[in-house]
Amino acid sequence: MADLQALVEEIHHTLKPRTGEGKVADYIPSLARVDPNKFGIAVIDLNGNVYKTGDCDEAFSIQSVSKVFTLTLALGKHGETTWNRVGREPSGSAFNSIVQLEHEHGKPRNPFINAGAIVISDSVLAGHTPREAIGEIVRFVQYLADDPTIAIDPEVARSEAATGFRNMALANFMKSYGKLQHPVDHVLGVYFHQCALAMSCTQLARAGLFLAANGKNPITGHTVVSSQRARRINALMLTCGHYDGSGDFAYHVGLPGKSGVGGGIMAVAPGKASVAVWSPGLNQNGNSLVGSLALEMLANKTGWSVFGG
Repeated sequence: MADLQALVEEIHHTLKPRTGEGKVADYIPSLARVDPNKFGIAVIDLNGNVYKTGDCDEAFSIQSVSKVFTLTLALGKHGETTWNRVGREPSGSAFNSIVQLEHEHGKPRNPFINAGAIVISDSVLAGHTPREAIGEIVRFVQYLADDPTIAIDPEVARSEAATGFRNMALANFMKSYGKLQHPVDHVLGVYFHQCALAMSCTQLARAGLFLAANGKNPITGHTVVSSQRARRINALMLTCGHYDGSGDFAYHVGLPGKSGVGGGIMAVAPGKASVAVWSPGLNQNGNSLVGSLALEMLANKTGWSVFGG
C-alpha cells in the first residue's frame, strides 16, 4: 500500500497525454462545455488512507454513478421486492435503448440502464414529494462520503430536464405498462436531479468505500448495508455497471464499477479499497476512455482484480 501514491501518479503521468481522446457527452449542453483534458484519480483504502493525483478534488457531474446510491436506498426501503420491478441481467444494449424495453413489456433489464434507474427513482419516491426524495438522496450521499458540502449542480439538472427526451420516452413507455407508480414528471424530476450530483474523485471514492468493506464504512464504523447486500450490489456493478461495455470492462479491469457519461467511474476492490477516476472523453459505449485505461493499469499493477492477481 505504501507505493500506491507513486502508482497513481505513474498512471496519471502515463495516460495524461491521451485525455483528448474519446468524445465528451455533448447531448447534455452543460456537459459539452467540460474541459476534455481533465483527469483525476483517487484511491482510498480501508484504513482511510487517501492516494490521489490530478484533478481529483474538482467536482464533476457524476451522472449514472448515482444509480449505485439510489439502488442502495431503494433496497433499504423495499428489500428484495425491488426485483419485482427491475431485472438483474446485463442489457447488451445502449444505456438509453427502448428496443429491449418493448420486447420485455416495460420491465427494465437492470437498475443501471436508464430505464431501470428511472424505476428505481420511482421506488425511492414512494411516500415522498419529489423535493423530499431528492433531499434524501443528497443526504444519503453526504452521509456515505462524510461530507456535507456535496450538492446537486442546478445548471446540469436544468440541462438534463431540457434535453432528456429519450428518458421522457422511456418513462412514458414504462408508465403505459403500469411500471411507474408516480406521475412521470415527478419521477423524472428525481432522476434528473440525482444524475446532476456533483462530486470529486476523492468524495466519490469515499462514498463507495462501504462496498469495499462488506457494507460497513470502515472510517466511521457505521453499517450501511449487510455484507450480503454489499456483495450483491458489487455483483450488479461488475455485470451491468458499464452498459453494453460491461463484459469488456470485466475482461480488462476485473473490478465492480459504475460509470457515468460525465466521465467518472467508481470502482471497488473488495477488501482493499474504493477508487474513483474522472476523464470526460468517452469511448463508444459511453464510458470514460482514459478512466477505463487507468483502472486497468491499477488493477494490473496491484493484482486487485476479483478474478485473481
